[in-house]
Amino acid sequence: MRGRDFMKAVIGSASGWPFVATAQQPTTPVIGYLGFTSANADAYLLAPFRKALSEAGFDEGRNVTIEYRFAERDVSRLASLASELVRRNLAVIFTGTTVSALAVKAATSTVPVIFAIGADPVKSGLVSSLNRPGGNLTGISFFTNQMEAKRLALLHEIVPKAELIAVLLNPNNPFFANQSRDVEEASRALSLKIHIELASNEQDIAKAFKEFAQRKVGALLVGADPYFNSRRSLVIAPAAELRVPAIYEWREFAEAGGLMSYGTSLTEAYRQAGDFVVRVLKGANPADLPVLQASKFEFVINLKTAKALDLPLAPAVFARADEVIE
Repeated sequence: MRGRDFMKAVIGSASGWPFVATAQQPTTPVIGYLGFTSANADAYLLAPFRKALSEAGFDEGRNVTIEYRFAERDVSRLASLASELVRRNLAVIFTGTTVSALAVKAATSTVPVIFAIGADPVKSGLVSSLNRPGGNLTGISFFTNQMEAKRLALLHEIVPKAELIAVLLNPNNPFFANQSRDVEEASRALSLKIHIELASNEQDIAKAFKEFAQRKVGALLVGADPYFNSRRSLVIAPAAELRVPAIYEWREFAEAGGLMSYGTSLTEAYRQAGDFVVRVLKGANPADLPVLQASKFEFVINLKTAKALDLPLAPAVFARADEVIE
């Protein structure tokens, strides 16, 4: 080969090297996570989420990256954090509350979004329908905000002599009006007298419990709400101090010392959300993935708390419980 021809061959092949090297390096997908609370508070939920990813071959730090953003329980921060995530080169965004899902929806109509929420995603405007979401969002709905009537009925069954039942609701919850209506309708159907107090911060909660004490309420229903869940001790401790039997939405309340809970499993919902994210990473379109509805509900009783309250529980109640914490 002549020198000139040899140099042309070398230059020609060298011009392809960067292209070949780039083509052989796979792009690591990036998942965005928008949390309402904090990294510490969400740690136990994110563990099953990451496990679902790992079981499908997506290991954080190896072949997938997760960008985390936390609102630190400040609703006003959600919009800016959602916009910040959208500006990243993300394959999909996952979020675990209705308010954060609404913030992400407002921020993007193109980035795939997976949610795990307690509200009705159709009524909230997140999807067009459960079977055909129709946009860039889909996920899991466990309808906890629609279970207040059931929780009130359970509370009445266990504390039938309570003349006045207190109800704690967060007015900042997007579905506060529905919760309030459902509780009032259920109380009328059960011929129960209730007193509703509103709280959206620590001061409101403290004020509400002072009112409960003055009114000498006989039982308490704590409405389903992300803020209450993130501040469980703020409602469990004063309920114990007042010696008021209370029912909550998540088993985490019962595990932390609350009397009982009725709702779905948060950790299972986050695991299922991980499965949805995997499907999106593999090419699925959220518009074609029906919203998964939780079908299993847990009734959890804390026996130690019941004994501390001197609350007798009938054998039938224990028989209905999915778990009794001793």
